Amino acid sequence: MGLGGSPGLGWRGLRVRSEGHRQTPAVSAPSCSIDEEVTRVAWLNRSNILYAGNDKWSIDPRVRLLTNSPAEFSILIASVDMWDEGLYTCSFQTQAKPHTAQVYLIVHVPARITNISSAVTVNEGSDVSLLCMATGKPEPTVTWRQLRDGFTSEGEYLEITEINRQQAGEYECVTANGVSLADSKRVLITVNYPPTIKDVKDAYPPVGKPALLRCEAMAVPPAEFEWFKDDKHRLFGGLEGLRIRNERTRSMLLIDNVTARHYGNYSCLASNKLGISNHSSHGDYHVEGAW
Repeated sequence: MGLGGSPGLGWRGLRVRSEGHRQTPAVSAPSCSIDEEVTRVAWLNRSNILYAGNDKWSIDPRVRLLTNSPAEFSILIASVDMWDEGLYTCSFQTQAKPHTAQVYLIVHVPARITNISSAVTVNEGSDVSLLCMATGKPEPTVTWRQLRDGFTSEGEYLEITEINRQQAGEYECVTANGVSLADSKRVLITVNYPPTIKDVKDAYPPVGKPALLRCEAMAVPPAEFEWFKDDKHRLFGGLEGLRIRNERTRSMLLIDNVTARHYGNYSCLASNKLGISNHSSHGDYHVEGAW
């Protein structure tokens, strides 16, 4: 950039990067090329004098004089922040008249997530809205991604209408603007749904042998299991040689030694706060004699 049409005068500078609120070694080194005709020289920012010759006027400890020679007058700003962006002016005086050279310092700030939705728990069929806000310069992009199947959505808001159980899981928000590495955070969506009995195991053991009845149900929150005989008598472990073992998604009824009194129809009931599923509606378990 030519300055006032005077030969031998020029400007050179650096485009710099800031790490936002984090400390960084990024620096700016505004340099003003001058010659022997210059008698006085100063650097200003927003009309505030930073340096006048060798005299420091700025109270900012990050600003220091880099070079003051007959050919160059330059200062250095350490740990550049986004607030350092703006117009900088090199003002110098020759025997003929005063001159100024100006440069606009552009500070790039890496993309950073500043606000994101907390973990969400909803019932199946509900609408879900997630928010991810980011800052940075240039303006960053924001992308939502479901980690399980790779589904993506552009923008700060992710809207899911009538969510189903297959859409539960972790969702990742990623923001980037090409200045530094992308920033990302995750949100867990839990979808509650009533139990569905998906696997059963009947038993047809002979007298004197053990029997195992199994009932598996998928549900969120996990189902609580109950066992009934002939649709009316609730069964409890420790009675009549019965043992009941419950796990997260299944329940097992064990009969250590089958006798005639164990013969009959057995029902499994799985329930949580959203509903009940009873295997007897599809067909009972049976413990029958095998001779």
